Amino acid sequence: MNNEQKLRMHLIRVKTALLSICTFILSFSLFVLPVAAQNNYSAPILVDGKVVFEVTASGQFTAKERAEDANRTLNRIIRENISPLQEEEEVTINVTVDNGQTIPVLKINGNHLLSVTPEDKPQGRSLDEQARIWKQQLESAIAQAKRERTASYLVPMTLASILIIIIAGLLIWAIGLICERWINPYLRESETPAESHTQPFSSTNTRFIAFQVFLNFLRSIIILIALGYISTLFPQTRHLSRQLRDTLVYSLTSDLFPLGNNAYSVLDLIILIALFTALFIGARSIKQVLRLRVLSLTGLSRAAQETIALVANYSLVLIGALVLLQIWGLDISSLTVFAGVLGVGIGLGIQGIAKEFVSGLVLIFERPIQAGDFVEVGDLVGTVEHISVRSTEITTLDRVSVILPNSRFLESEVVNWSHRSPVSRLRIRAGVAYGSNVELVRQTLLDAAHDHTDVLSIPPPNVFFLGFGDSSLDFDLLAWISEPRKQFQIKSDLYFLIYKLFTERGIEIPFPQRDLHVRSGNLPVELTPELTQSLSQLSTHLSGWLDNQSPNGKSS
Repeated sequence: MNNEQKLRMHLIRVKTALLSICTFILSFSLFVLPVAAQNNYSAPILVDGKVVFEVTASGQFTAKERAEDANRTLNRIIRENISPLQEEEEVTINVTVDNGQTIPVLKINGNHLLSVTPEDKPQGRSLDEQARIWKQQLESAIAQAKRERTASYLVPMTLASILIIIIAGLLIWAIGLICERWINPYLRESETPAESHTQPFSSTNTRFIAFQVFLNFLRSIIILIALGYISTLFPQTRHLSRQLRDTLVYSLTSDLFPLGNNAYSVLDLIILIALFTALFIGARSIKQVLRLRVLSLTGLSRAAQETIALVANYSLVLIGALVLLQIWGLDISSLTVFAGVLGVGIGLGIQGIAKEFVSGLVLIFERPIQAGDFVEVGDLVGTVEHISVRSTEITTLDRVSVILPNSRFLESEVVNWSHRSPVSRLRIRAGVAYGSNVELVRQTLLDAAHDHTDVLSIPPPNVFFLGFGDSSLDFDLLAWISEPRKQFQIKSDLYFLIYKLFTERGIEIPFPQRDLHVRSGNLPVELTPELTQSLSQLSTHLSGWLDNQSPNGKSS
C-alpha cells in the first residue's frame, strides 16, 4: 500500500470515527431524552431509582421541591437500615399515616416524609384514601428494596449480568465477522481502480463510510441496551443511572442561552442544528435533482444549469432558514443584535470571508467565468468545475483539483478561452534552412493543419513568413480550434505531423549556428616568459624524438 492509499484510508477512518461518535451520542440521547418530554407539573417519588408515585405542586412548593425533600428522607432511611447481603427479616422500616393534622401526613420510621394535599388526589377520591394508597405503594417498594439487597437476589443477578455482557460481546463480534467476510469484500469489489486511486471519497467509499456508521450505530444500540438492562437489575446502579439521566436531561433542557425575550436550552440548539442540517441536505438534494432531472432536459449549457441550480440552492437555504427560525420560536427582530456583532466581526477579523462571499456573488450573477470554462489564472490552466460563494474549483490538465478564492478571479488577470466563443487560434512556429522552397514549406504547413481532425476548416488555417532568422527562414502556422482545453495535445500532434512531412518532402530543419570572423592574421594573445620557455623546450624535445623515429615506426 503506497502513501496515497494510506492517507486515503486514514481520512476514511477519521471521517468514520467522527460520524460514529455523533451516532453514539444520538443513540444515547434516544434513551435519555424522552424524559425531557415530562412537564414540570409533577415529580416522582423514587426508591432505588424506581418511580413509586408522583406528587404535584402544592401551595408555595413546586412538585420538584416536594419530591426532592421526600426522596432525600426516603433514601436516607433506606441507606441507614438496609445493608447489602442483609436478610429481609432483619430489616424493619415502618410507613405510617398521621391523621392528627388537617391533612394526612406520611411518615417513615417516625420521620416526616410527605403531606398528602388536595392537589395530589384525583377527582372523587378522599385524602385518606390517597394516603393509604401511597402507603401501600411505599411498603411494596421498600419490600422490593429489601429483597434486592439479599444474597439470594444479588448472586443470580450478577451471573445474569455476566451472561448479558457475553451475549452482547458475541453479537458485536458476529456483526463484525459478517461484515468482514461478506459486506466489506463486496464493497471493495464494486470499487473501480480509477476510483481507488483518484477519488478518496468516491461513491464506493461513501457507501463504505455510511455502512460503517450504521454498523457502529448497531453496536452502540447493543451496548446501551446491555448496560441499560444491567443497571436495572441492581438498586445501586439503578439509582446512579437515574441520577445520571436526570442530570443530563436537566443540563440539556435548562434555559442557558438568552436571546431577545426568550431563553433557549442546549436541547433547543441541538434541535435547531438538526433542522439546519436537514435543510442543507434537502436543499442540496433538490439542487441535484433540478440539475440532473430537469435542467438537463432543457438544452441549456452546463454553465447556465450550474448557475440556476446554485441560485435555487441558496434561495432554498435562505428561505428555509427564516422559516425554521420562526418555527423554532426565534423572533427575527432579535437578530439585529447578532447582525451588529457580525458587522463588528467583519470589521475586525472576517473581512476576508466577506470579501470572498461578495466575490462569489459577483461571479455567479455577472458570470465572467462559468462552470465548464477553460481558464488560465496565473500559472494554473484548467477547467472550472464548480463555483460557490466562497471559492471556485478548477481541474487542471493533470487531473488535479485546485480550490481558488473567488477574489483572485476579480483582482488578477484571467484568460478565459471559452468566454462567449470557445473558438481560439493556435500559433505553430517552424524554421527551415536557407535555400528551401518557401512555397513547398507553406503548402506543407497547410497540409499538416488540414490533416488534423481537430483543426477547423472555417476559419481556414494560414501561414505567415515571419522573416530571415540567424540560421533559418521563420514561418508561423495559424490554426483555429474549437476545444481550447485540447490545445496542448493539438499543438503536439501538429508538430509531429510537420516534422513527418518535412522529412518526407526533403525540407531541412537547420541546427542553430554562429560564424566567427577573424579580421587580422594574429590573435592578440600574450604569454608569460615561463610559458614561452616551457613551450620552446617541449618543441625541441618533440623534434628530437621525431628524428629518432624510422619511417616504419621503429628506432633506426
